[in-house]
Amino acid sequence: MPLREIAHARAGDKGDRSNISLWVEDPRHYHAVKAQITPERLKSEFPRLMLGEIAVHALDHLCGLNIVADRALEGGVNASLNLDSHGKSFSFLVLGLTVEID
Repeated sequence: MPLREIAHARAGDKGDRSNISLWVEDPRHYHAVKAQITPERLKSEFPRLMLGEIAVHALDHLCGLNIVADRALEGGVNASLNLDSHGKSFSFLVLGLTVEID
């Protein structure tokens, strides 16, 4: 199922780093999402957008993931000609990924 059916997300930026917070709405689905939303998966899904290291920090007690993607904003707000230089669309893109839920 699309992740957007069971979670919501927000994105922010700091320089050339995008920060995406992903919140799973039902705790029963959290561990399946956590197992499937990995740095490797994000790198393979968005190879031309997320160019640097990707870290996924689990917030188990809140059923959330904090995704930090370096070199993801074409240099950042002041350096990029990108129409979405803040990376706000990353939350929409991540929510479009599919996940397997039991």
